[in-house]
Amino acid sequence: MPADFLQLAGQRVLLFGVANRKSVAYHVGQALIEADAEVVYVVRSPERRETVAQLLEPADILVCDVEHQGEIDRLAGELQGRYDGFQGLVHSIAFGDYSGGLRPFHETSKEQMLKAFDISCYSLVALANALKDQLARDASVVTVSISTTRMASESYGFMGPVKAALDSSLAFLAKSFSKFSEVRFNAVAPGLLKTSASAGIPGYVDSYLFAEQVTLRRRAVQTAEVAAAVAFLLSPRSSGVNAQRLVIDAGMEVNYFDQEIVQNFLHGGQDSARSS
Repeated sequence: MPADFLQLAGQRVLLFGVANRKSVAYHVGQALIEADAEVVYVVRSPERRETVAQLLEPADILVCDVEHQGEIDRLAGELQGRYDGFQGLVHSIAFGDYSGGLRPFHETSKEQMLKAFDISCYSLVALANALKDQLARDASVVTVSISTTRMASESYGFMGPVKAALDSSLAFLAKSFSKFSEVRFNAVAPGLLKTSASAGIPGYVDSYLFAEQVTLRRRAVQTAEVAAAVAFLLSPRSSGVNAQRLVIDAGMEVNYFDQEIVQNFLHGGQDSARSS
């Protein structure tokens, strides 16, 4: 196998979403650097740039709060003045306001839902539109979703439908861009990950520990594994993949009725009933 099997050497990739060493985007950046790609980072605030710079030096780090169209437009102009285009774009951005604690889904506020949609989903559309002239004709755009939006986890709540909208937007973006380019839009869809962002979701730790047991190998998906999948989708080796979700869950979705887990649950329930 050739050393540059992914053919990413010399490719320039615009990477959104690094917050710290646990971020999916951070691991993606490391995977790209190992493949000799050029990475341009975009973070949401000047304060975040200062902290991220300590992890990434030397690196080119720009600032854009994707909640504001004016900042997206400013970023597009700044990038156009500094670079001659990008072969890839990674959208690893999500936001959910859980500050009010865990609530039933039907009590989700309009403000919660719309802000989550704006930052987590619409930002991909807005960035694609603003940067369309700077993407190579055959560029690859990759976003980060979740392994399933059909599992109604109370703790994840309103972010499930938001991620479903993100998934759906891939087909529409791919179709829209096909009128003038061969730009591809895909998503990696990981199972539960141990990131700083996920730690802010109510009840996430318990869900993560359960997911580890359900996963076929009894080990949760690692962030580096997700990053490797992103690198593949960015590479020319995935040129035939478009408008797809690549699920990275180490087989979790096929193992919810694992005999050992079911028996442990039943015996635990019986023991609880006896003790009461």
